[in-house]
Amino acid sequence: MKSILKNKIKTAFVALAMVGITSSCEVTDLQPANIIPDAEAFADGNRVNAAVLGIYESAQRGFYLGAVQRGYPFGAASTQQGDMRGEDMYNDQLFYEITYINGQNPQTANNNGQWISLYRMINRANIVIENLPIAQTSGAITTEVMNQFMGEALYLRALAHHELVLYFSRPYSDDPSAMGIPYRTFAINDVSKVGPGEAVGRGTVQQVYTQLLADLDEAEGLLNSSTNPFRAQKGAAIGLKARVKLHMKDWAGVLTEYNKLVGKYSVTANPLAPFRSGGITSDNIFSFENTQNSNPGVNGALANMYGNPNLGARGLVKISPLIWRASFWHPEDTRRSIRGTADGLVSQGPLGMFTNKYIDNTTFSDKSIIMRFSEVVLAAAEANARLGNTAASITLLNSVRSRALPATVPAYTAASFANTDALIDAIINETRIEFLAEGRRFPNIHRLSGEGRMAGIPPKATSRSITGIAFYTGTGTIPTDHSLPYASNLFIWPIPLVEIQTNVSAPLTQNPGY
Repeated sequence: MKSILKNKIKTAFVALAMVGITSSCEVTDLQPANIIPDAEAFADGNRVNAAVLGIYESAQRGFYLGAVQRGYPFGAASTQQGDMRGEDMYNDQLFYEITYINGQNPQTANNNGQWISLYRMINRANIVIENLPIAQTSGAITTEVMNQFMGEALYLRALAHHELVLYFSRPYSDDPSAMGIPYRTFAINDVSKVGPGEAVGRGTVQQVYTQLLADLDEAEGLLNSSTNPFRAQKGAAIGLKARVKLHMKDWAGVLTEYNKLVGKYSVTANPLAPFRSGGITSDNIFSFENTQNSNPGVNGALANMYGNPNLGARGLVKISPLIWRASFWHPEDTRRSIRGTADGLVSQGPLGMFTNKYIDNTTFSDKSIIMRFSEVVLAAAEANARLGNTAASITLLNSVRSRALPATVPAYTAASFANTDALIDAIINETRIEFLAEGRRFPNIHRLSGEGRMAGIPPKATSRSITGIAFYTGTGTIPTDHSLPYASNLFIWPIPLVEIQTNVSAPLTQNPGY
């Protein structure tokens, strides 16, 4: 791990100060942190703000095989990883086939890139966290500004660690005492910190979740109440807590967080709206911003990876015919609307159906959406169902579903479901539809498999076999493959081999089976 940690000894400073609260800026790593005194790096408000923006930059377009602009850890690449681990989006080319067919090993570049880029992001957050009180004491920033920046850094640190524990550890819903991931709470900005950094072990999943909630509780108390979706604010911390508590099966806790957001956010009447209007709607809680001048590049842009090749995109990932033909997806649902005279959510080509959520494959300005209020609403619907609050659960479910259906389609009622399990299944399926092509499928497979509700990763349409629209219209038989039982070691990713080999003082324990 020494070589990885030494690569992390890069500061999170940006070359240009931010111009306005929602703008992006070009970002440049400077020399190793031990060459730039912290007193200089955090000497005035603009530099402090630049350091905070450096955390966002490392999330927006992080590390991949020594390069940036590949969509890790929170760009198109990581979104595809979440989708390719599930069955609702389809692998059409070689690019993500290893993930799609569960063929990863400790040297797989995509998984390793995710691990390394997340810990680089975490280290930048920790550098900022340690230096903000110094900047405040020196008069470079006010206490109010320090609190906001501290809350942002804590939120981003928690977001990164949760992503890691979802992919590299067994679910909390199965065994909280299972091996977690190293939760780093101090900066590695000097060679002397490498040893202590190596000594941070994996701990347990329970310990990871305990620290996640501690970071998010503190962030919530520090952050402002703005609804700007491009800088972390109170709603972002609350939304992420709802997500974390859903994975913990803390149903009452999910409802506590949901109730804090009621009245501040709302589900948009048009399901397409969160992906237009510059990503600023009542549904958008938090996103990483991309612009023409600051984006993950051609290999990390959402529109380029997910878009229709007929419209100039690369089209690596398309909608699976399995969900397109699923009986639970109503044929009149506007989330099936085809791009044409109207700006639909789906783009049809001769090879199949592609999402139309992301459309800018020229300047790559589509936002990387991390949290929408719709997710919290459906989490609350599930939590209510689990607690036996059937009427409240159905009301929340209908608030997402019915706005996508014509008035002639009746809303769900209690009579629509044979039992509570059927209601929960409907909520889970609604989540699959609403968040199609947003990378949210595997996180749900992860938690639901852990509790035994799913048997693991379901069968998928066979990789690179869906070659025409007939598979979507029902005239073609869908070949399936690539299911994975929950008990398989491949259900979670391996710790990168380089991480284990280069940590000479306290090597991390590899996940079983690798």
